[in-house]
Amino acid sequence: MNKIVKDWNEIKINDSWAIFKILAEFVDGYERMARIGPCVSVFGSARTQADNPYYEMGVEVSRLLAEGGYGVITGGGPGIMEAGNKGAQEGGGKSVGLNIDLPFEQNHNQYIDPEHNLEFDYFFVRKVMFVKYAQGFVVLPGGFGTLDEFFEALTLMQTKKINRRPVVLIGKKYWEGLIEWIKSAMLEQENNISAGDLDYITLVDTPQEAYDAIEDFYKSHQLSPNF
Repeated sequence: MNKIVKDWNEIKINDSWAIFKILAEFVDGYERMARIGPCVSVFGSARTQADNPYYEMGVEVSRLLAEGGYGVITGGGPGIMEAGNKGAQEGGGKSVGLNIDLPFEQNHNQYIDPEHNLEFDYFFVRKVMFVKYAQGFVVLPGGFGTLDEFFEALTLMQTKKINRRPVVLIGKKYWEGLIEWIKSAMLEQENNISAGDLDYITLVDTPQEAYDAIEDFYKSHQLSPNF
């Protein structure tokens, strides 16, 4: 029992010191991201291969965003993240990668601007950067991580913790089942969301439609003062 107490006390001490590392990640992220200017975060699977049509869509929508004056933020890894950074560079825009050390699948891709290549140890710090410095969110097909980022953005807008921003899902065939479940189960069956919450989401099929949705949004909204 004494050993358990001792080990537990050591864990608590280590937790306390971790606060300084967390703080350092926030400070570095804030200082570097604040210099970049208006960006759009592009989410999607790390497993998507370059011959997948969604990869090409990721390149195209990011190229359009870059040509329209937006920087592109991705998770910095392979798959859709790589596509996003590649498109940003092709469009002559800023290409940002928020990398995190994972036991598999995460190595930063070659299309990130060296000065905009950030490294994180903590998922929650990284997610703050995705949201705080984004004027909108483009979501391509992905797995748990993509859904986590998608619902994080929706939750923060629903609870008024951030200003409303466009959330655009590309790929109706992939996303329609989820949207229908949100509507039928969350809204109509259990009343766990409001009907207006669905207005946060725009579902499209092409990169041009995704870009147009973001441009249309900012015809009647101001860019958020987050940079």
